[in-house]
Amino acid sequence: MFDTDMASNSTASAPKPAASRRVPVTLSVKAHDEKSAPTTKLADAPRSGPLVDRYGRVHDDLRVSVTDRCNLRCVYCMPLTGMQFLPRDELLTFDEIVEVASVAKELGVKSIRLTGGEPLVRHGLVDLVARLSALGFGDLAMTTNATRLAPVARTLYEAGLTRVNISCDSLREDRFASIRRRGDLRTVLHAMDVAESVGLAPLKINVVLVRGVNDDEVEDFADFARQTGRVVRFIEVMPLDAQGAWDRAQLVSGREIFERVSARWPLEALAREGDVAPAERFRFVDGRGEIGLISSVTQPFCGTCNRLRLTADGDIRNCLFSDDELSVRDAVRAGDRVAIAQLFRDAVWAKYPGHAINDPSFLRPVRSMSMIGG
Repeated sequence: MFDTDMASNSTASAPKPAASRRVPVTLSVKAHDEKSAPTTKLADAPRSGPLVDRYGRVHDDLRVSVTDRCNLRCVYCMPLTGMQFLPRDELLTFDEIVEVASVAKELGVKSIRLTGGEPLVRHGLVDLVARLSALGFGDLAMTTNATRLAPVARTLYEAGLTRVNISCDSLREDRFASIRRRGDLRTVLHAMDVAESVGLAPLKINVVLVRGVNDDEVEDFADFARQTGRVVRFIEVMPLDAQGAWDRAQLVSGREIFERVSARWPLEALAREGDVAPAERFRFVDGRGEIGLISSVTQPFCGTCNRLRLTADGDIRNCLFSDDELSVRDAVRAGDRVAIAQLFRDAVWAKYPGHAINDPSFLRPVRSMSMIGG
């Protein structure tokens, strides 16, 4: 998202990547005011073809939240007590999730990522994976905190799960415990080993950095990537916590992370032609490992966003930071596949050009990350 020449020049000790390695900047566009509101009606949404929005972005990646519940209480996500979860009868059943996913597949969706909350707290997830795998998606992945992963990793792989992203915000046991407030680091590190051993690879490690909490571990995690061969992805903390306590002062920018890592180990950008994934990817020049930067706040990638989200209670969200939702629950329970398909098209057609986090008019979403699904 940022020009790596510019990033390296801001620190004297940082190497200067070749000009051919530049990564284009994608800027956010003010999205949630009347001037930038959609100028066309939902009735104008296409009735055929790919899931394309008014700005030409084709949507082929669906994040499916199977639950809003989690067995951890990470400080940047949930309060320790007092969370109100959805009644279980409001959640989509596995039959209903498979039905929605089947329609999405017909509409051109190529990849599914299972999320939560924590997806592994929902009983019977292996069966859901097997049924989604049978639909023939090119990629079927899961994001997990890994506290319950090791015992079921092989079964998930055999059911058709292709890979996992594992959340881990500290490599120090005491700090891990203080950030997560439940669980332990050794269990998560063991789960990483097990996941790799059964074939759930490439393994990506998601690290949410919070200034004053774990930002002194940037270099430690970069070294972890070099030593293990796992892809460590640094994620800017976002205004999606249930407490509403997010503050920009907590933010550790992707640019800062790049400068700190490259000052110690030279980095070069990996080619991104045709790649619309949210992470900017960099390999270590000496060939030992890779890191990713997900700079959702400081360098938004809205211009290439191809993602949709299905919440655990059956709402389609076209943007992580928007409160616009269309419910498919009634349509799926009525067995109306045509209506489900049109709701997907309407949701995509209504998508704004950008999330506008950096605009003074931005309003944080009512739902928190655990309620939306990552």
